[in-house]
Amino acid sequence: MIIINVKENESIDRALKRFKKKFERTGVLRELRSRTAYEKPSVTRRNIKLKAAYRQKMYAKENY
Repeated sequence: MIIINVKENESIDRALKRFKKKFERTGVLRELRSRTAYEKPSVTRRNIKLKAAYRQKMYAKENY
């Protein structure tokens, strides 16, 4: 459970922004989306490899 203590004289918008940031860090939505549809383990491994190759390619471009 996420608990946000609203400080004295703090606007609701500010507290809501802190809540959203904390909620995003927990990864609840990411987990929910990943569980909505079954993905075969081979597809998962392929996606991980593709993402790693993409990151490596982008990192190589930065060093030039």
